[in-house]
Amino acid sequence: MPPRRSDLQRPTPVPTRSLAVRAGRLAALVLLFAAPLIAQQGDAAANPKLTALRETLAKEGYIEPSSEVAKLITAPRHLSVSLTNLSPDRKWFLREQTDGLPSVQTFGKPHTYYGGLQVDPKANRGRMLTARGAIALQLIDARTGAITTLDAPKGATISGAVWAPDGKKIAYLANFETASHVFVADVATGKSAQLIKTPLLATLVTSVDWTADGKNIVAVLLPEPRAPMPKKPDIATGPQVRNWIDGTKAPERNYWSLMEEPWEFDQFEWFITGQLAMIDVAKKTVKKIGAPAMIASVDPSPDGKFFRLTLTQKPFSYVVQYSSFGSAEVVWDAEGKQLAQISKRGVRFAGDTSDGPGGFGGARTAGGKRGLAWMPKGDGFYYIAQDSAARGDSARAAGAPPAAGGAAGGRPGGAATASRPEKVMQWLPPFGDTDTKVIYQHTGAISNAVFTDDVQTLFVATTTAGTGEIFAVKLSEPTKRMSIVRQRGWTPAFAGGGRAAAFGGGGPRGGGDTLSFYTNPGTMLTKRGVNGGEVAVVTGAGEVFLKGTQYARDYLTNSPKDFLDKVEIATGKKTRAFEAANKDITESLGTLLDDDGAFAIVTRESPTQVPNSFLKDLKAGTETALTKNADPAPEFTAFQRKRITVTRPDGIKFIVNVTLPADYKAGTRLPGMFWFYPYEYTDQAGYDRSIRTENVNRFATSGPRTIEFLAAQGYAVANFNPPIIGEQGRMNDNYVSDLRMNLFSVIDELDRQGFIDRTKLGLGGHSYGAFSTVNAMVQTPFFKAGIAGDGMYNRTLTPNGFQSERRDLWSAQRTYLDMSPMLNVDKLQGALLLYHSLQDQNVGTDPISSIRLMQALRANGKVASMFMYPYEDHGPVTRETLLDQWARWTAWLDLYVKNDGMALARKKPATPAVQP
Repeated sequence: MPPRRSDLQRPTPVPTRSLAVRAGRLAALVLLFAAPLIAQQGDAAANPKLTALRETLAKEGYIEPSSEVAKLITAPRHLSVSLTNLSPDRKWFLREQTDGLPSVQTFGKPHTYYGGLQVDPKANRGRMLTARGAIALQLIDARTGAITTLDAPKGATISGAVWAPDGKKIAYLANFETASHVFVADVATGKSAQLIKTPLLATLVTSVDWTADGKNIVAVLLPEPRAPMPKKPDIATGPQVRNWIDGTKAPERNYWSLMEEPWEFDQFEWFITGQLAMIDVAKKTVKKIGAPAMIASVDPSPDGKFFRLTLTQKPFSYVVQYSSFGSAEVVWDAEGKQLAQISKRGVRFAGDTSDGPGGFGGARTAGGKRGLAWMPKGDGFYYIAQDSAARGDSARAAGAPPAAGGAAGGRPGGAATASRPEKVMQWLPPFGDTDTKVIYQHTGAISNAVFTDDVQTLFVATTTAGTGEIFAVKLSEPTKRMSIVRQRGWTPAFAGGGRAAAFGGGGPRGGGDTLSFYTNPGTMLTKRGVNGGEVAVVTGAGEVFLKGTQYARDYLTNSPKDFLDKVEIATGKKTRAFEAANKDITESLGTLLDDDGAFAIVTRESPTQVPNSFLKDLKAGTETALTKNADPAPEFTAFQRKRITVTRPDGIKFIVNVTLPADYKAGTRLPGMFWFYPYEYTDQAGYDRSIRTENVNRFATSGPRTIEFLAAQGYAVANFNPPIIGEQGRMNDNYVSDLRMNLFSVIDELDRQGFIDRTKLGLGGHSYGAFSTVNAMVQTPFFKAGIAGDGMYNRTLTPNGFQSERRDLWSAQRTYLDMSPMLNVDKLQGALLLYHSLQDQNVGTDPISSIRLMQALRANGKVASMFMYPYEDHGPVTRETLLDQWARWTAWLDLYVKNDGMALARKKPATPAVQP
């Protein structure tokens, strides 16, 4: 019986096997999809080097590149320390230490997909908790940089570490082979202890939380008792049934992982149904809260008396992923009784950008209660609502929260757009429709609001007639507004510790107002409150802070610099507390270590200096080094780098970053490798806005897949994002012509400057860059070889839109067809290497695209190979896969770019070396 589509989509959990066996599975895929490698006995004898390259490409199992390239790939980047997770008492930074690149041995452990949800069925948790995790927890003294490693359980990885409110303990998940458990580490002693024997259910909720008093931990546990896992029927019980009979339009995106059978729904429900519980840290006892439920997220009140939950709802769906399933936001009390339903929605069939289960951010509109969050002292919620009286809504009591699904006005994630008056409301227990009161009534729209920790002062962000403002009001004098900052074209925002930062903003709206971009006043700083949540940072002298980055029009000579301003609440008087240096170096302002802003973390770097962090006394100007990061890849840092402006025949200009070997001599023409990813714009100004935040004084960082590593192999590497220019909504009508013009212009300019040998060029890209690579090879004659990974090559398989294209196939059919290299594969020139991750979950890049393209390449006698990597998602991460990719990339380019492998391909071999 042939494999079902679902068998291709979601490989069933494989038995634990040795690395050698799994490597053999990869080799089988390599052989299955390899095209002619043009081996020929006579040519092999004449050129042993080319023979060796071909043999490398044909090898089964995981292989490795040269030691020089392998060293760059496996450089110890994980040892670099960054200071981000500050304790509530501001004494320590917490660091989760990893052991570097993950292994295919961990990624290959049994796992199952349920409509996009990756589950480790053996351990009842999300697959990534099994595949990736820390090996140790480290405390870094915020004043001296001294490092203390906490005790951790053996045989477990660590994830989800979270500080207790007083900063004296840390709760974390210890992920053992068969279960995840809650552990708590004591900061003073460095010792860790398991709290209870019952494992966590960590499929959707992958962390725990503390109550404000630090006495209890809120978690989702495995239900006890728990019914056996539903089984897949031995024999199919009927056909797969898909109906769409109501005529509603639902332009869904393309998903690699979808559920297909009723038994998958049953297993999905089993794996996400958990028991909400409170764990007493001192007594190590458990209090169950309510009955087990399909809990997608948990947000406890500071006092632990109430719980805001997102519950996944039935019916499930075969055509969208789990994040689009129905859900309900509810409030439970400590006994598990539902007190209120905040909102409810059904399955989202059409494209949607709102949060899925577990994703309610501060910006999300919850049943009309926009920005719903716990009050700083835990006495109910606060939220933003339209004035019901202004709307003429006499049917509802003034100030009552709208019914679930209503709208409070404004726009989640940015400035409110309503012109009617809005207000900040408090919703009190037991959370009935009339359990509300007005905290502050504004005369216009409100985009966000935060309190001080004592809940005596409220800061309001608002936008009126295109002018953004943050002002303060004392709740004892609500009619007196104290303006903190006001500027036209600016989106006011708060940032600093989670909820408020989720609103975004803090810059010119849409990035389009040039004046406001260069005069951006910053965002107002917040912090975690004493009882959790988000509150304003206020100095003892009654000041708040605005933190931002100042940009200059001449950003190449005057690079971006961070700043910190103090603003007196009462008068609005502004004083600069910190301004970063930006001459040949970059200073980034991090966390404040006190409310008065006397001490802060500053990170310093330059093109030749790796980033390191310092404790800076902002008043005295003195500093103490806290980290001692070393360059993980000095060979990469030593490469020569050029920033080149390319001008197209139509006058459009764009930037190409060229990387050359460390010992490069001017005028030497090297084989070239282009790596690119196009973006769409309406004009030159749109492209220019996309690069004006560039900072040329930053350290050149690298990752395991940084294409510039090819400079170590003697290539001139050009990395760029060429613009596709066109009318708004129709930019892709010019995709093919602009693609040709962009590439032709880059080749001409790099040839003119003497960097490349234009007869020896390769190009490549990942995802949309891969798609564009194959397009370039069918639309131009410039390239000897290409590398394309995790791409989509037939736009009829993404009929409802892709990238920034919002037209569908039926309204822009000519553009879709012109942009589909699959339909022009007979015109492809050069040798094409395809790679694809077998579990690529990215929207619109199903592995079937590469499989079918390879089929078309074979049918047309093109020179190509395809390598498909088990266990990997969109963008490989395991050590074995990365090393294997680089070994095959370098062999491919050496064979077809440095050497004329295509000339041999054109010779008709007596016995073709075709690997079926």
